[in-house]
Amino acid sequence: MAEGRAPRAGADGKKFERRRRAAAAMAEEAPEDGAARTLPSLRRLSRALPFGRSHGRLGISPSGRLIVPALCSQEKADPQKTAFLLRKAWTLYSVTPLYGFRRARLRDYARLLGAFIAAEKQKGLAVEVGVELDIKVALSSLADIRGSELDQAALLVQLSSRSQGSSRNSEDKPVWWGWFCSVFGDELSENVPEHFTCLPLFLSHGAESYTALVGSWFQKTFDCCFRRLAISPLNLSWMVAMWAGCKLDRAASAVELVFSVPRLAQPLDISYAIHPEDAKALWDTVQKTPGEITQEEVDVFMDCLYAHFHRHFKIHLSAAKLVKVSTAIASAHCDGIVKILHSQYLPGVLMLLTELAISQIQ
Repeated sequence: MAEGRAPRAGADGKKFERRRRAAAAMAEEAPEDGAARTLPSLRRLSRALPFGRSHGRLGISPSGRLIVPALCSQEKADPQKTAFLLRKAWTLYSVTPLYGFRRARLRDYARLLGAFIAAEKQKGLAVEVGVELDIKVALSSLADIRGSELDQAALLVQLSSRSQGSSRNSEDKPVWWGWFCSVFGDELSENVPEHFTCLPLFLSHGAESYTALVGSWFQKTFDCCFRRLAISPLNLSWMVAMWAGCKLDRAASAVELVFSVPRLAQPLDISYAIHPEDAKALWDTVQKTPGEITQEEVDVFMDCLYAHFHRHFKIHLSAAKLVKVSTAIASAHCDGIVKILHSQYLPGVLMLLTELAISQIQ
Protein backbone atom coordinates (compact mmCIF):
# COMPACT_ATOMS: atom_id res chain seq x y z
CA MET A 1 0.00 0.00 0.00
CA ALA A 2 2.96 2.26 -0.46
CA GLU A 3 2.47 5.49 -2.35
CA GLY A 4 3.40 5.60 -6.01
CA ARG A 5 2.89 1.91 -6.69
CA ALA A 6 2.31 1.32 -10.40
CA PRO A 7 -1.06 -0.09 -11.48
CA ARG A 8 -1.27 -3.47 -13.17
CA ALA A 9 -1.25 -3.71 -16.91
CA GLY A 10 -4.33 -4.62 -18.92
CA ALA A 11 -7.94 -4.28 -17.86
CA ASP A 12 -7.16 -4.02 -14.17
CA GLY A 13 -4.72 -1.21 -14.86
CA LYS A 14 -7.32 0.70 -16.88
CA LYS A 15 -9.84 0.38 -14.06
CA PHE A 16 -7.29 1.61 -11.55
CA GLU A 17 -6.33 4.57 -13.70
CA ARG A 18 -9.95 5.57 -14.30
CA ARG A 19 -10.73 5.51 -10.58
CA ARG A 20 -7.50 7.37 -9.77
CA ARG A 21 -8.40 10.19 -12.15
CA ALA A 22 -11.97 10.44 -10.85
CA ALA A 23 -10.84 10.54 -7.24
CA ALA A 24 -8.14 13.12 -7.90
CA ALA A 25 -10.51 15.39 -9.82
CA MET A 26 -13.20 15.24 -7.16
CA ALA A 27 -10.72 15.86 -4.37
CA GLU A 28 -9.71 19.06 -6.15
CA GLU A 29 -13.34 20.16 -6.52
CA ALA A 30 -14.07 19.69 -2.82
CA PRO A 31 -13.83 22.50 -0.29
CA GLU A 32 -10.87 21.09 0.85
CA ASP A 33 -19.04 -7.14 5.04
CA GLY A 34 -21.88 -7.74 6.92
CA ALA A 35 -24.42 -10.59 6.71
CA ALA A 36 -26.83 -10.31 3.79
CA ARG A 37 -30.56 -10.83 4.24
CA THR A 38 -33.12 -11.33 1.52
CA LEU A 39 -35.96 -8.88 1.09
CA PRO A 40 -38.94 -9.91 3.28
CA SER A 41 -40.93 -12.67 1.53
CA LEU A 42 -38.76 -12.37 -1.60
CA ARG A 43 -36.51 -15.25 -2.56
CA ARG A 44 -36.54 -15.16 -6.35
CA LEU A 45 -33.19 -15.91 -7.99
CA SER A 46 -31.75 -13.54 -10.58
CA ARG A 47 -30.63 -14.31 -14.10
CA ALA A 48 -27.00 -15.48 -14.05
CA LEU A 49 -24.51 -12.83 -15.20
CA PRO A 50 -20.77 -12.94 -16.00
CA PHE A 51 -19.80 -10.53 -13.25
CA GLY A 52 -16.17 -9.90 -12.47
CA ARG A 53 -14.37 -7.32 -10.35
CA SER A 54 -10.73 -6.87 -9.52
CA HIS A 55 -11.31 -5.39 -6.10
CA GLY A 56 -13.40 -5.96 -3.00
CA ARG A 57 -14.22 -3.87 0.04
CA LEU A 58 -15.06 -0.27 -0.79
CA GLY A 59 -13.24 -0.19 -4.12
CA ILE A 60 -9.72 -1.31 -3.22
CA SER A 61 -7.77 -1.01 -6.45
CA PRO A 62 -5.46 -3.66 -7.94
CA SER A 63 -2.51 -1.77 -6.46
CA GLY A 64 -3.91 -2.14 -2.94
CA ARG A 65 -5.08 1.43 -2.35
CA LEU A 66 -8.60 2.73 -1.93
CA ILE A 67 -9.32 5.26 -4.64
CA VAL A 68 -12.47 7.07 -3.63
CA PRO A 69 -13.76 10.66 -3.72
CA ALA A 70 -14.05 10.88 0.06
CA LEU A 71 -14.43 14.65 -0.25
CA CYS A 72 -16.69 14.47 -3.29
CA SER A 73 -18.79 17.62 -3.61
CA GLN A 74 -22.01 17.96 -5.55
CA GLU A 75 -21.69 20.12 -8.65
CA LYS A 76 -24.29 18.99 -11.18
CA ALA A 77 -27.20 17.97 -8.99
CA ASP A 78 -29.85 20.54 -8.22
CA PRO A 79 -30.13 20.69 -4.40
CA GLN A 80 -33.87 21.39 -4.66
CA LYS A 81 -34.44 18.20 -6.66
CA THR A 82 -32.50 16.05 -4.20
CA ALA A 83 -33.61 17.71 -0.96
CA PHE A 84 -36.17 14.96 -0.27
CA LEU A 85 -33.32 12.43 -0.08
CA LEU A 86 -31.78 14.13 2.95
CA ARG A 87 -32.48 13.46 6.63
CA LYS A 88 -34.54 10.34 5.99
CA ALA A 89 -33.59 6.92 7.32
CA TRP A 90 -32.99 4.82 4.18
CA THR A 91 -32.82 1.02 4.30
CA LEU A 92 -30.20 -0.37 1.90
CA TYR A 93 -30.48 -3.20 -0.60
CA SER A 94 -28.30 -4.53 -3.36
CA VAL A 95 -30.01 -5.27 -6.69
CA THR A 96 -28.71 -7.40 -9.55
CA PRO A 97 -29.04 -5.84 -13.05
CA LEU A 98 -32.56 -5.41 -14.39
CA TYR A 99 -33.31 -7.38 -17.56
CA GLY A 100 -35.44 -5.72 -20.23
CA PHE A 101 -35.94 -2.46 -18.35
CA ARG A 102 -36.80 0.45 -20.65
CA ARG A 103 -36.70 4.03 -19.45
CA ALA A 104 -39.32 5.07 -22.04
CA ARG A 105 -41.95 2.85 -20.38
CA LEU A 106 -41.96 4.40 -16.90
CA ARG A 107 -45.64 5.37 -17.12
CA ASP A 108 -46.58 1.83 -18.13
CA TYR A 109 -44.51 0.41 -15.27
CA ALA A 110 -46.22 2.75 -12.81
CA ARG A 111 -49.68 1.54 -13.91
CA LEU A 112 -48.65 -2.12 -13.74
CA LEU A 113 -47.01 -1.72 -10.35
CA GLY A 114 -50.06 0.11 -9.03
CA ALA A 115 -52.35 -2.71 -10.17
CA PHE A 116 -50.03 -5.30 -8.63
CA ILE A 117 -50.02 -3.52 -5.26
CA ALA A 118 -53.80 -3.16 -5.31
CA ALA A 119 -54.25 -6.84 -6.14
CA GLU A 120 -51.88 -7.93 -3.38
CA LYS A 121 -53.63 -5.70 -0.84
CA GLN A 122 -56.96 -7.27 -1.86
CA LYS A 123 -55.47 -10.74 -1.40
CA GLY A 124 -55.30 -11.83 -4.98
CA LEU A 125 -58.50 -10.35 -6.38
CA ALA A 126 -58.10 -9.24 -9.98
CA VAL A 127 -57.62 -5.50 -10.45
CA GLU A 128 -57.97 -3.81 -13.84
CA VAL A 129 -54.93 -1.83 -14.93
CA GLY A 130 -55.66 1.91 -15.11
CA VAL A 131 -58.63 2.07 -12.75
CA GLU A 132 -58.63 4.59 -9.89
CA LEU A 133 -56.66 3.12 -6.96
CA ASP A 134 -56.17 4.16 -3.35
CA ILE A 135 -52.38 4.01 -3.88
CA LYS A 136 -50.91 6.11 -6.65
CA VAL A 137 -47.57 5.00 -8.12
CA ALA A 138 -45.11 7.36 -9.82
CA LEU A 139 -41.80 6.39 -11.46
CA SER A 140 -39.36 9.08 -12.55
CA SER A 141 -35.72 9.52 -13.45
CA LEU A 142 -33.27 11.47 -11.30
CA ALA A 143 -30.81 12.38 -14.03
CA ASP A 144 -28.52 14.37 -11.70
CA ILE A 145 -27.70 11.39 -9.46
CA ARG A 146 -24.92 9.56 -11.28
CA GLY A 147 -21.14 9.50 -11.09
CA SER A 148 -19.87 8.87 -14.60
CA GLU A 149 -21.16 8.64 -18.15
CA LEU A 150 -21.48 4.88 -17.79
CA ASP A 151 -23.87 5.20 -14.85
CA GLN A 152 -27.59 5.00 -15.47
CA ALA A 153 -29.69 7.88 -14.12
CA ALA A 154 -31.25 7.09 -10.75
CA LEU A 155 -34.82 5.79 -10.73
CA LEU A 156 -37.33 7.04 -8.14
CA VAL A 157 -40.42 5.06 -7.14
CA GLN A 158 -42.97 6.95 -5.05
CA LEU A 159 -46.19 5.64 -3.55
CA SER A 160 -48.86 8.15 -2.53
CA SER A 161 -52.11 7.63 -0.67
CA ARG A 162 -55.41 9.17 -1.69
CA SER A 163 -58.11 9.35 0.94
CA GLN A 164 -61.40 7.76 -0.12
CA GLY A 165 -63.38 10.83 0.86
CA SER A 166 -61.03 13.35 -0.79
CA SER A 167 -61.78 15.14 -4.04
CA ARG A 168 -60.13 14.23 -7.33
CA ASN A 169 -58.02 17.41 -7.26
CA SER A 170 -56.83 16.96 -3.68
CA GLU A 171 -53.11 16.53 -3.10
CA ASP A 172 -51.86 12.97 -2.63
CA LYS A 173 -49.87 12.14 0.50
CA PRO A 174 -46.55 10.31 -0.09
CA VAL A 175 -46.36 7.16 2.05
CA TRP A 176 -43.28 5.38 0.66
CA TRP A 177 -40.16 6.18 -1.36
CA GLY A 178 -37.65 3.94 -3.03
CA TRP A 179 -34.87 4.70 -5.47
CA PHE A 180 -32.32 2.80 -7.51
CA CYS A 181 -28.96 4.36 -8.31
CA SER A 182 -25.40 3.76 -9.43
CA VAL A 183 -22.64 6.27 -8.65
CA PHE A 184 -19.32 5.27 -10.20
CA GLY A 185 -20.51 1.71 -10.68
CA ASP A 186 -18.53 1.54 -13.92
CA GLU A 187 -17.00 -1.89 -13.47
CA LEU A 188 -20.37 -3.58 -13.14
CA SER A 189 -21.83 -1.62 -16.07
CA GLU A 190 -18.91 -2.55 -18.32
CA ASN A 191 -19.30 -6.29 -17.77
CA VAL A 192 -23.02 -6.92 -18.25
CA PRO A 193 -24.57 -8.11 -21.53
CA GLU A 194 -26.96 -6.12 -23.67
CA HIS A 195 -30.51 -5.52 -22.37
CA PHE A 196 -29.39 -5.33 -18.73
CA THR A 197 -29.64 -2.10 -16.73
CA CYS A 198 -27.25 -1.67 -13.79
CA LEU A 199 -28.69 0.15 -10.78
CA PRO A 200 -27.09 -1.92 -8.00
CA LEU A 201 -28.08 0.22 -4.99
CA PHE A 202 -31.67 0.47 -3.79
CA LEU A 203 -32.77 2.64 -0.86
CA SER A 204 -36.24 2.55 0.67
CA HIS A 205 -38.06 4.71 3.20
CA GLY A 206 -41.47 3.75 4.50
CA ALA A 207 -43.43 0.67 5.51
CA GLU A 208 -41.58 -2.60 4.98
CA SER A 209 -44.75 -4.11 3.52
CA TYR A 210 -44.57 -1.66 0.59
CA THR A 211 -40.87 -2.42 0.16
CA ALA A 212 -41.69 -6.12 -0.13
CA LEU A 213 -44.45 -5.48 -2.69
CA VAL A 214 -42.36 -3.15 -4.85
CA GLY A 215 -39.37 -5.48 -4.65
CA SER A 216 -41.51 -8.48 -5.57
CA TRP A 217 -42.88 -6.73 -8.66
CA PHE A 218 -39.43 -5.64 -9.84
CA GLN A 219 -38.03 -9.13 -9.31
CA LYS A 220 -40.83 -10.78 -11.28
CA THR A 221 -40.83 -8.16 -14.03
CA PHE A 222 -37.09 -7.67 -14.58
CA ASP A 223 -35.66 -10.98 -13.32
CA CYS A 224 -33.49 -9.30 -10.67
CA CYS A 225 -32.78 -10.08 -7.04
CA PHE A 226 -33.00 -7.79 -3.98
CA ARG A 227 -30.92 -8.47 -0.86
CA ARG A 228 -30.64 -6.49 2.35
CA LEU A 229 -27.29 -4.73 2.52
CA ALA A 230 -25.67 -4.79 5.95
CA ILE A 231 -22.54 -2.77 6.80
CA SER A 232 -19.70 -4.49 8.63
CA PRO A 233 -17.80 -2.81 11.50
CA LEU A 234 -14.77 -2.62 9.21
CA ASN A 235 -16.70 -0.70 6.57
CA LEU A 236 -18.20 1.54 9.25
CA SER A 237 -14.67 2.45 10.33
CA TRP A 238 -13.81 3.38 6.74
CA MET A 239 -16.91 5.57 6.56
CA VAL A 240 -16.27 7.47 9.78
CA ALA A 241 -12.64 8.07 8.80
CA MET A 242 -13.57 9.46 5.40
CA TRP A 243 -16.54 11.53 6.56
CA ALA A 244 -14.66 12.94 9.54
CA GLY A 245 -12.12 14.35 7.08
CA CYS A 246 -14.68 16.41 5.17
CA LYS A 247 -14.56 20.16 5.59
CA LEU A 248 -17.83 22.02 6.09
CA ASP A 249 -18.55 25.73 5.78
CA ARG A 250 -20.92 25.74 8.74
CA ALA A 251 -20.70 24.40 12.27
CA ALA A 252 -20.70 20.62 12.26
CA SER A 253 -22.21 18.15 14.70
CA ALA A 254 -20.05 15.82 16.75
CA VAL A 255 -18.58 12.66 15.29
CA GLU A 256 -20.21 9.80 17.19
CA LEU A 257 -19.36 6.11 17.31
CA VAL A 258 -21.70 3.61 18.97
CA PHE A 259 -20.35 0.26 20.16
CA SER A 260 -22.26 -2.80 21.29
CA VAL A 261 -20.67 -4.80 24.12
CA PRO A 262 -20.98 -8.56 23.46
CA ARG A 263 -21.74 -11.46 25.79
CA LEU A 264 -23.69 -9.54 28.42
CA ALA A 265 -26.95 -10.59 30.05
CA GLN A 266 -28.43 -7.17 29.26
CA PRO A 267 -27.65 -5.22 26.08
CA LEU A 268 -25.13 -2.44 26.60
CA ASP A 269 -24.15 0.25 24.09
CA ILE A 270 -21.28 2.70 24.48
CA SER A 271 -21.51 6.07 22.75
CA TYR A 272 -18.24 7.86 21.96
CA ALA A 273 -18.54 11.49 20.76
CA ILE A 274 -15.61 13.46 19.33
CA HIS A 275 -15.57 17.17 18.51
CA PRO A 276 -15.67 17.47 14.69
CA GLU A 277 -12.60 19.72 14.54
CA ASP A 278 -10.61 17.27 16.65
CA ALA A 279 -11.68 14.34 14.47
CA LYS A 280 -10.73 16.19 11.28
CA ALA A 281 -7.37 17.29 12.74
CA LEU A 282 -6.61 13.68 13.64
CA TRP A 283 -7.51 12.41 10.18
CA ASP A 284 -5.42 15.14 8.53
CA THR A 285 -2.37 13.94 10.44
CA VAL A 286 -3.06 10.33 9.42
CA GLN A 287 -3.93 10.67 5.72
CA LYS A 288 -0.87 10.82 3.50
CA THR A 289 -2.33 11.45 0.05
CA PRO A 290 -5.59 13.38 -0.58
CA GLY A 291 -8.02 11.29 -2.61
CA GLU A 292 -6.42 8.03 -1.55
CA ILE A 293 -7.02 6.05 1.64
CA THR A 294 -5.31 2.90 2.88
CA GLN A 295 -6.35 0.30 5.40
CA GLU A 296 -3.32 1.27 7.46
CA GLU A 297 -4.51 4.87 7.70
CA VAL A 298 -7.99 3.82 8.81
CA ASP A 299 -6.47 1.48 11.41
CA VAL A 300 -4.25 4.24 12.78
CA PHE A 301 -7.19 6.64 12.96
CA MET A 302 -9.34 4.15 14.87
CA ASP A 303 -6.46 3.06 17.14
CA CYS A 304 -5.89 6.68 18.16
CA LEU A 305 -9.56 7.03 19.08
CA TYR A 306 -9.46 3.77 21.03
CA ALA A 307 -6.31 4.81 22.89
CA HIS A 308 -7.81 8.15 23.88
CA PHE A 309 -10.97 6.49 25.18
CA HIS A 310 -8.99 3.91 27.16
CA ARG A 311 -6.81 6.61 28.67
CA HIS A 312 -9.87 8.28 30.19
CA PHE A 313 -12.24 5.39 30.89
CA LYS A 314 -10.03 2.26 31.00
CA ILE A 315 -12.30 0.52 28.50
CA HIS A 316 -10.99 -1.32 25.44
CA LEU A 317 -13.40 -0.36 22.67
CA SER A 318 -11.60 -2.71 20.31
CA ALA A 319 -13.24 -5.58 22.22
CA ALA A 320 -16.71 -4.20 21.43
CA LYS A 321 -18.53 -4.16 18.09
CA LEU A 322 -18.86 -0.91 16.15
CA VAL A 323 -22.55 -0.74 15.17
CA LYS A 324 -23.16 2.89 14.16
CA VAL A 325 -21.25 5.98 13.08
CA SER A 326 -22.62 9.52 12.81
CA THR A 327 -21.05 12.64 11.33
CA ALA A 328 -22.29 15.90 9.85
CA ILE A 329 -22.09 14.23 6.42
CA ALA A 330 -24.12 11.08 7.10
CA SER A 331 -24.87 8.38 9.62
CA ALA A 332 -24.77 4.62 9.03
CA HIS A 333 -25.89 1.63 11.08
CA CYS A 334 -24.63 -1.93 10.75
CA ASP A 335 -28.16 -3.11 9.90
CA GLY A 336 -27.90 -1.22 6.61
CA ILE A 337 -29.73 1.96 7.55
CA VAL A 338 -28.25 5.24 6.33
CA LYS A 339 -29.24 8.86 6.79
CA ILE A 340 -27.62 11.40 4.44
CA LEU A 341 -27.39 14.80 6.08
CA HIS A 342 -25.43 17.06 3.72
CA SER A 343 -26.35 17.58 0.06
CA GLN A 344 -22.85 18.76 -0.83
CA TYR A 345 -21.43 15.28 -0.24
CA LEU A 346 -24.36 13.25 -1.53
CA PRO A 347 -22.41 11.77 -4.51
CA GLY A 348 -19.50 10.73 -2.31
CA VAL A 349 -21.76 8.91 0.14
CA LEU A 350 -23.64 7.19 -2.68
CA MET A 351 -20.40 6.07 -4.28
CA LEU A 352 -19.39 4.22 -1.12
CA LEU A 353 -22.81 2.60 -0.85
CA THR A 354 -22.72 1.64 -4.54
CA GLU A 355 -19.37 -0.08 -3.94
CA LEU A 356 -20.83 -2.07 -1.04
CA ALA A 357 -23.86 -3.08 -3.10
CA ILE A 358 -21.73 -4.25 -6.03
CA SER A 359 -19.45 -6.20 -3.69
CA GLN A 360 -22.47 -8.07 -2.35
CA ILE A 361 -23.74 -8.82 -5.87
CA GLN A 362 -20.38 -10.35 -6.68
